[in-house]
Amino acid sequence: MTPVLPQADAPRRAQRQALLAAALLGACVVAAALPAFAWPASLARLAILLLPLLLPLRGLLRGRRRTFAWATLCVTPYFIYGLTEVIANPAVRSAAGATLFASLAWFVALVNYLRVT
Repeated sequence: MTPVLPQADAPRRAQRQALLAAALLGACVVAAALPAFAWPASLARLAILLLPLLLPLRGLLRGRRRTFAWATLCVTPYFIYGLTEVIANPAVRSAAGATLFASLAWFVALVNYLRVT
């Protein structure tokens, strides 16, 4: 029988899940972007690709509900990139599929936090 966790712990678990999903998405973006570009230009492009992921980070770490709400909008570029590459580019289909999965996981984790709080 699994132990029943108190309801007060649910927001913290949901916050950790959202942060874990954001880290997973960041790792997928880094893994997909680094081999695609030459070394000096890859750092600048990687910073641009990670910008929508880093914008809400401070509010996510502090557990601000409003940040979790607008952070769902930051998922869109990663979702569109993953979906487009899965459909159009067979060479990077696995990396794009991982990015697509991670973006959906982050969205679900953000919405889960909003439902719990």
